[in-house]
Amino acid sequence: MNKALQLGGAALALLAAGLVHAQSLSKGDQQILIDLAEANIAEVATATMALQKSHTREVTIFAQQMREEHTQGLQDVTKVATAKGVKLPTEPNAAHKKAADTLQKLSGAAFDKAYLANAGVKDHNEAHAKVSNARKTAQDADVKALASKLEPVIAEHLKTAKELNSSKR
Repeated sequence: MNKALQLGGAALALLAAGLVHAQSLSKGDQQILIDLAEANIAEVATATMALQKSHTREVTIFAQQMREEHTQGLQDVTKVATAKGVKLPTEPNAAHKKAADTLQKLSGAAFDKAYLANAGVKDHNEAHAKVSNARKTAQDADVKALASKLEPVIAEHLKTAKELNSSKR
């Protein structure tokens, strides 16, 4: 019985330490991690859809790159969030789900055009703005380093998406 109480107390202490650690991270930094996770989750989901639905080589190559690099981005975000005790979402947010539902109904050239315009340009524009802002506003060194690591990757995705999108008009 005494050993069970000790183990329970130790578990509670570890849990409390994790909560204190999460609380020491500013609300703004916690939101940065959540936003980055949501963006990566959405990109992986739409890229996977594009790999199934696109019949264009350029879009398929772009989608494969998006799936691989945003999977890595999500792993990087998850690593920092776990270390900081921040709970991340596990699925796309409502806006991204709605956009994915719209994409799911399309096929052929209409799908490719919508995928590039929305998941490619629009979403990467938003993600780039958020990660650029995060580089400037993050208070935690690890969150700031993560934003600095992801920013050039997202900038390159945006550039490629714009180029592909303009060629599909």
